[in-house]
Parts: sequence; structure tokens; C-alpha cells
Amino acid sequence: MSRTQYTRRLAAKLALAATALGLSLPHAMAQPVTLDFWDMNWAGTEYPVAAQALVDRYNAEHPDVQVVYRSVPWTNWYETFVTAIASGSAPDLSTGAGFQAVQLYDQGAILPVDEVVAQLDPNDFAPGTLEALRYDDHYVGLPWGVDIRVLFYRKDLLEAAGVAVPTNWQEFRDAAKTLTGDGKYGLVTAGDSMGVHWVLFSAINNGGGLFDAEGKPALNGERSTEALQYLSDLVADGSVNPASAGYVGDDARGAFFRGEAAFVLGGPLLPDQSGDAKPQIGIVPPLEGPHGDIGTINWVNNLMVYNQTEHPAETMAFLKWWSDNALTLWTEGHAGNLPARKSIAADAHFQGNPNVKYVIDSVMPIAKPMSAAVGGTFPQLNEIDGDGFLRALSQSIWQGQPLADNLAAAQAHLEEIMAD
Repeated sequence: MSRTQYTRRLAAKLALAATALGLSLPHAMAQPVTLDFWDMNWAGTEYPVAAQALVDRYNAEHPDVQVVYRSVPWTNWYETFVTAIASGSAPDLSTGAGFQAVQLYDQGAILPVDEVVAQLDPNDFAPGTLEALRYDDHYVGLPWGVDIRVLFYRKDLLEAAGVAVPTNWQEFRDAAKTLTGDGKYGLVTAGDSMGVHWVLFSAINNGGGLFDAEGKPALNGERSTEALQYLSDLVADGSVNPASAGYVGDDARGAFFRGEAAFVLGGPLLPDQSGDAKPQIGIVPPLEGPHGDIGTINWVNNLMVYNQTEHPAETMAFLKWWSDNALTLWTEGHAGNLPARKSIAADAHFQGNPNVKYVIDSVMPIAKPMSAAVGGTFPQLNEIDGDGFLRALSQSIWQGQPLADNLAAAQAHLEEIMAD
């Protein structure tokens, strides 16, 4: 298909979707249709059950449309979608990894969802979530969940040592050093994605990140370098569990839950996953960096519509309904992220959980995506997220290796990705 043909087809589909979204559902559908919805498993075994129940509810309320639900495992998830697209058997819509939509959109496989966004109140979305899905002057996906990194502490360890909850980088470093000893450490992390999250969390917390405001690779920029040196200094202090480089996230969380470390970086629902340790876990308020900056890293999980759909109008209508009615994905499915919609986050399920309420009120507003400080999204973010060079950098930091050479190698690799 030529680019001109694709553009015409895209315009026709969007016009049809726009017309249908402006009509009542009975008028929008002339014939019974079947929609395929592929959904990643965003929690444990309860999640796909709750998601299927939500689909069943939609089907009961809309007998002229039958949505077929498929739970997709994370193992080889990218190959699953790419293979389906190549074979002409892509779903009508799906959820997926945070940067899947923009990469597939760039390949001509995803329809923008501008018309759905136009029907929703932009102020009902958590700060920055809509902007994180804007590319090429279109919304390439609709936000539904937000994963975010929060710094947690052990109340019992700090109280026993007479250490106050830190409020800035220097206080955190001092606390971690004081709390190290007798087989315990100031903090524990891992050599997998948890370690990468420390790199992103710290750089953004210091007003830096992977890019500068013009979108140029800037992992070696002044603020990011300062942040990574800070992590190296924590290691040099002896405050980081030396096993961290060889740990995976579950190892690190387990050590924290057992009281073997005072601080850990984790997802917003970590206390609820800690079992008997939950009463001893508190949230460190967003730390102030040496220049007065605050911030953390987030990922905006989204829904996307595929260009292969033969029913764009019905797919867009279902997409909006799913977004409007997603509460049970958390109340019954125990989704592991937080809602992108403020109206859903206002439910007692979230507001009645003090830890979750604090994250929603005080941490989400200062969170930024991997594209900070340039903002938005772009296809290369998917490769950056899965490439492994940031993992190698974080492992070298936890191993106590000198920063300069490893940072230079990571910066060079980032530049290669962005040059493609």
C-alpha cells in the first residue's frame, strides 16, 4: 500500500469513527460486528478474570457488538503483536507496553485516537499522561494506567536508629550511611529493571534525564551525570547492599520486606504486596535534589487501535466505554498500576488506602516519563526501554565501577539509537 493510499484509508476510517462517536450506539452500528481485544496481564490471576467480566458486561449491554477478550502473556509479547500485524491478523485494539503504540504507529499499524480524546475531559487525566502519548500531532493511544516509582522506607529501622525521614539528597545519603551495619544496609536494589529505574528516578529528580529540552541525548548532561555520581557515592559509602547487582527485583523487595534494608524504590502498591511487613513501610516524600528539583519516573500504560480493524467506529466506541468503566480492573482485578483517570482514582478503593492516596495526591503530579525533559513520545523510546544498555550502566554503578567510562558508553549507545 502506498503512503497516499494509507493516508486516504486513514482519513476515511477517522471520519467514520468521528461520525459514530457523535451518534448514539444503535445508530452507529448497521450490522453485528465482532471485535478482538488483546489485553496484557497487568496483575496476577485475578486480573484477566476481572477484565473478561468487564467485556461480558459490555457485550450484554451492546448486543450488536461482541468483543472477544484475549489475555496476552508478557513472554515474547512484542513478537506476538508484530507477527499478528505482519500476517494481517492484528486485533482491533489492545493494551501493551508503554511505547508499543508509538512504535507501531510509526510503522503505519496504529490508528490515532484523537476523536476519543476529544470526547473526554482532558482535566480528568493525571498530569502529563495525555501529553506522554502525543506524537506526530496525534494521540497514538489512550492512557488508562500509570506506573510510577516511589521511594519507601522501613519505619522500624529508622525509629530504632533515631533517624528522621529524609527530605533531600544529603539527608538521604546520611540516613542510608547511618542505617548500614550489622548485616543491614541503607538501601537495596537490583541489576534488572529496578536498577534502571534508579537511574531514571535520580536523573529526573535532579532536573535531568535521557534528553535535553531539544530532544538531544543528554544522559551525560550536567544534571544527569551529577545524579549518577550520587548513586555511585552511595555505593562508595557502603550503603548499598553489595548483592544488589546480582539481584532481580523480587530479591530486593524480599530483602526490604525482611528488614534487611531501610530504603527501596518500588511501584505504588508495594506496601500492599509486603504481607506482614506492611505496617512498617512508609513513603519517603519526594526528595529535593541539590538544586531544588523534585521528580520521579512514570510510565503511561495505554490502549491502542490497530489500522487493520474493519470496524474503527465500533472499536473507538468500545475504547471509550472501557476507559469510562475500568474501575473493576482495580477493585476486582488488582491491577498493579494506578488509574490515569482522576474520576476513577477518586473512588474509595484508592482514597481509602492512605499510601495510594498519598501517591496520587503528592507523587503523580511531579512524575515525568522517560522522554523528560523534551516531553511527548517517539518510536525510539521503545528500543531504549528494552535495549539493555541502561541495565548495564546501572549494574556497573552497583558494582562500584568508576562512572566515567560506563556513562560514556551508555551515552554513545543512546546517540546511536536516536540516530536511527
